[in-house]
Amino acid sequence: MKKITLIILLFTALILQSCGEKQVVSQADIDQQKIVDYLISKQLTATATASGLHYIIIDEGSGDKPTTQSTVTVSYKGYLLDDTLFDQGTFFTSPLSDLIKGWQEGIPLIAPGGKIKLIIPSALGYGGHAAGSIPANSVIVFDVSLHYFSN
Repeated sequence: MKKITLIILLFTALILQSCGEKQVVSQADIDQQKIVDYLISKQLTATATASGLHYIIIDEGSGDKPTTQSTVTVSYKGYLLDDTLFDQGTFFTSPLSDLIKGWQEGIPLIAPGGKIKLIIPSALGYGGHAAGSIPANSVIVFDVSLHYFSN
């Protein structure tokens, strides 16, 4: 009888412990849901990479594509998911390696003359830190046109 009582007590303790555990949701999971909701609300279909970047190639451009070692010249507009414009630039030039990871991964998908929409999870953007008018842990959207690049 003592063995049965002990087994019942242990089983009850395990059930209570598992019921009391909080489920941990990662920032990547939160960002993924925000991206899915954004795409649905805008009626967009995007391709996702393993890192969580989502992109839509509007125009592939032509010729060779840049690498992360390239210096790129682009025009761009950056938005929050609520369509608030936080930055834009025309004929902006920079080494791609100096830019956010979402750009490093997304811009090499197009050639000069190409246009791409990048939906960037916070880990590939500015992470847990606010940047200007961009709140911490923000999913951000960029419309980017690649004019040219050099290696």
